[in-house]
Amino acid sequence: MEKSFNGKLVLLTAGPTYEPIDPVRFIGNHSTGKMGYALAECFAQHGAKVRLVAGPTALKAVHLNIEVSPVTTADEMYQAVQQFAAAADIIVFAAAVADYKPKVVADKKIKKDGSELTIELVKNVDIAAAFGKQKREGQFSVGFALETNDEDLNARTKLEKKNLDMIVLNSLNDPGAGFRHDTNKITIIEPDTTTAFDLKQKQEVAQDIVNLIWERLHA
Repeated sequence: MEKSFNGKLVLLTAGPTYEPIDPVRFIGNHSTGKMGYALAECFAQHGAKVRLVAGPTALKAVHLNIEVSPVTTADEMYQAVQQFAAAADIIVFAAAVADYKPKVVADKKIKKDGSELTIELVKNVDIAAAFGKQKREGQFSVGFALETNDEDLNARTKLEKKNLDMIVLNSLNDPGAGFRHDTNKITIIEPDTTTAFDLKQKQEVAQDIVNLIWERLHA
């Protein structure tokens, strides 16, 4: 049977967030957005309407079913998710959101003065966890976990804490997985099952994730 998402609205986050320190510097990470964009294209190819909330990235969405909302910071991403979440059937949190941001953003470039610079950081909102508290019946939500140790335990903790239906785990201990690669090696963790996949191109990984979501929605 054709895996059709016709009539479904998918909300998907992708890429990094940049948290400004001053007008020229920021706190960020190595996310390229490739995994999130691959997922957006895959959902769209299967008939879904996709709202892609994307952090700073050089990538462009190709499919006409994808509408991109560009954001920069975690707060902007959170506001966009809040705006679109209620209408979404499927929500995929694939973005690498910065956990912390500077407490104070300087309005002018910070000049070099001395050998040390201390920046006080405060926690960003946990976008997936915030959504999990207001998730309505019938919505299907997917998170991502990039781990370096205690991978399974950390991912399962996030699955429960954020009220997700499944979480996609990648480990930086796996060659070819994680940031700045065209490939990824994932394990999909659900409350009662774990499904491991081989190293694949991110387009193929996206198809594996979309296939499993389709199976769960049509179980």
